[in-house]
Amino acid sequence: MLTIHFAEASPETAVLVDGAVIAAVGPYEDLAALRPEARVRQWPGILTPGLLNPYGPELLEGMYHPDPREAAGFGTEPIPGERAQRIFRMDASRRGASARRGVQRLLAHGTVAVAGELRGQAAADAVRRAGLAVGRRPEKLPGGPSFSPTPLILLPALQPGAPARFAVFDVPDRASLVGRGASTCVATVIGGRLVYRAR
Repeated sequence: MLTIHFAEASPETAVLVDGAVIAAVGPYEDLAALRPEARVRQWPGILTPGLLNPYGPELLEGMYHPDPREAAGFGTEPIPGERAQRIFRMDASRRGASARRGVQRLLAHGTVAVAGELRGQAAADAVRRAGLAVGRRPEKLPGGPSFSPTPLILLPALQPGAPARFAVFDVPDRASLVGRGASTCVATVIGGRLVYRAR
């Protein structure tokens, strides 16, 4: 199925997706004229190649991501450090579910790739099933683990023939994305599939 994704603040960077692959990149009007039968998804903000988060192990193995049904006991925010490890020791099966919820948080922040050595099978499986790419970790990591790390690491420019992997942020330009962070994500696409959409 052919789909054109374009964002209102960056119509010159529309993407034509054919299945799991990028078929073309260019101005929205050109792609729409080229393939008028394609489904169109219009988004606010800017369309980008998506983000690499270098804190894969810290976010997916070093934190516990509570189930919403556990809010009374654990709250709703990720739990770091020794408390997370105590939770995992109480019930090892929580590792897989926590990693999957952590991956969902990454997707909601426009992350399409992670870096860092994942030591546990649960986190590695969650990353693989989501279709997240695994990239190289920078030698120096500024700040601490975050779903919106500083600085944001954008992947290389989108190219025809590459996997259909990108994210859209509801900001007017890249400078605003840097200033406001990855929580402005409104859509994440991996393997041609819309894996996150803001409500």
